Amino acid sequence: MLSKRIIPCLDVRDGRTTKGIKFKNNVDIGDPVAMARFYYEQGADELVFYDITASSDHRPIMIDVVRRTAEEIFIPFSVGGGIRTVEDMREVLLAGAEKISVNTAAVKNPGIITEGAKAFGKQCVVLGMDVKQVEKSAKIPSGYEIVIHGGRTYMGIDALWWAKEAENLGAGEICLNSIDADGTQEGYEMTLTRMISEAVNIPVIASGGAGKPEHLASVLKEAKADAALIASMTHYGNYTIKGIKEYLKDHGVCVRMNW
Repeated sequence: MLSKRIIPCLDVRDGRTTKGIKFKNNVDIGDPVAMARFYYEQGADELVFYDITASSDHRPIMIDVVRRTAEEIFIPFSVGGGIRTVEDMREVLLAGAEKISVNTAAVKNPGIITEGAKAFGKQCVVLGMDVKQVEKSAKIPSGYEIVIHGGRTYMGIDALWWAKEAENLGAGEICLNSIDADGTQEGYEMTLTRMISEAVNIPVIASGGAGKPEHLASVLKEAKADAALIASMTHYGNYTIKGIKEYLKDHGVCVRMNW
């Protein structure tokens, strides 16, 4: 049985880790480099770093922060935000990341998924999906729509269709973020996560809504996610990686006890 992964997420703006609720009202949490090291030492399986305003501000990712973070940790490290070309991908990988997450750029230019997979291997290319629940329609039959630019721009693209299309284009993994659940600490969006997990044959990381270990157990077992992204529940010191993993192990979830 493959181990389920627990992945802290660092949303970074202006060089600082930040956290909001449903992509709004972000507050400063701390230094991303120090937090990355802290989570690595706690036993995180991987780490995700998002430069959350790079795409909307039309600027490159803060590569210096990526490089300094990579120097402090020795676990897989995924980076997203402001990555628009294969050369941007190359720069991030050379700075020390193992994976590149594309979101807005992939929606605007789906070919970047294929180009990245050919250049660096599918395992390096993660599709980030920011998703909002909407009324079902002929255009959005699943009832879940793709939103880009950090939750600002609705694209009229059905999330289920886009997940399948991205897999066909060469994505090696999907990081599925529910805007509705983001930062609420009330649990993951189970319906969305299960729908996508059952529709594709690549790993799906559930993101948005984790508030207590029970939420992770549910999304990993019932919604069939391969990994769970966490932020608020550990950023604010309510839980530790070790405590979360011990809870999951006790409740029948296979996790790496890597400390």
